[in-house]
Amino acid sequence: QVQLVESGGGLVQTGGSLRLSCSASGTIFNIIVMDWYRQAPGRQRELVASTYTGGIATYANSVKGRFTISRDDAKNTVYLQMNSLKPEDTAVYYCISRIPRGSWGQGTQVTVSS
Repeated sequence: QVQLVESGGGLVQTGGSLRLSCSASGTIFNIIVMDWYRQAPGRQRELVASTYTGGIATYANSVKGRFTISRDDAKNTVYLQMNSLKPEDTAVYYCISRIPRGSWGQGTQVTVSS
């Protein structure tokens, strides 16, 4: 099973940008669907964005138009570009392989100050 490690989180002001990276220990070529989730304190983990083999991407309504998910199979990395950040985007962000099913990593903290 490919291990995934998230990075790129940090503290940013409202309106700022961050790019999260999800680096795999091996090839992601066979991962058909990769997801980014987030979990804010006291809330359930929610699906933020998904990327499908072939380039299809889907987004939660709350981030549509602000976030962009992409994958670079040559680098075994999936990215989440986050623009126009809002305080409500504050959360721990996780990536996970949906197909085939992977396991949760440690996540990366994103904090957006008002």
